[in-house]
Amino acid sequence: MTALVAEAVLKSAVLVFVLLTATAYEVLLERKLLGRLQVRYGPNRVGPWGLLQPLADGIKLLTKEDFAPAGADRVVYVAAPVLLMTVALFSYAVIPFGPEVDLFGHRVALYLADVNTGLLLVLGASSIGVYGLILGGWSSNSKYSLLGGLRSSAQVISYELSLALAVVAVVLEAGSLSLVRIVEAQQDAWFVLRQPVAFVVFFLSALAETNRAPFDLPEAEQELIAGYQTEYGGFKFAMYYIAEYLAMITQGALAATLFLGGWHGPFGPSVAWFVLKVAAFVVVLIWIRATVPRVRYDQLMNLGWKVLVPVALANLVGSALLLL
Repeated sequence: MTALVAEAVLKSAVLVFVLLTATAYEVLLERKLLGRLQVRYGPNRVGPWGLLQPLADGIKLLTKEDFAPAGADRVVYVAAPVLLMTVALFSYAVIPFGPEVDLFGHRVALYLADVNTGLLLVLGASSIGVYGLILGGWSSNSKYSLLGGLRSSAQVISYELSLALAVVAVVLEAGSLSLVRIVEAQQDAWFVLRQPVAFVVFFLSALAETNRAPFDLPEAEQELIAGYQTEYGGFKFAMYYIAEYLAMITQGALAATLFLGGWHGPFGPSVAWFVLKVAAFVVVLIWIRATVPRVRYDQLMNLGWKVLVPVALANLVGSALLLL
């Protein structure tokens, strides 16, 4: 039992370090790619090729003044970004990065836990994240932050429904809610080939879930604010920022796990294939941000409730009939 606990703690520490490092360089990757796509320079001053820019950004955020607006609920104001960042990290407790491998004579699983309801845990964690958004906007004692929080929470709740319906079609194909079993079921054929409609619904819902362009509606240009995190600064703002970019990696990891075969690849190490698929998903999200204009809020909600939900329901019913 002691050895199992020590292994879990070590895995968790390594995973948190890797994820936070990946998030920092994901921001750099986005700034570099946006620069190229918009015919301008990205960060290139700090370190060779700008590779130390994430370190400079982290030092800047850690050393900025820690403040809270007058009249803010300070307990909730501090707890909201902590909640969102904790939930963003929690999903990786059940996401598999690879199969079991031999390491120094021991069988080591490249995931923290194989839970038979792992997919429900991930969806539940993403639902709890809504509280971090709405509480951050409400506790700031600012009407504009509250409006941004309301917009964001309504958006996330709306698109969680279509995302969940798309995922249920995958569960029907695999016959399990375990993410490890779902990956193993794709050894012969990826589910994106069997469920292309579900993948499109999942992809569009993931864009909205992560508040990415063209669905970045919490940032209201007409109000000249950044949304629910407007009144945040310093490290508390950094936690919101990290959670947002972690969510991009999480959606990429879920897309790879549910539709793109997880760690399966034609050759080479399994973890490399998983990382490559996640990275490709993130690059596509950045590419969309640089090329697709922002939609109106009514267009966003109409797409979710009048298009994606009916399409996902029809796909789910059709998939169930075919399997029967």
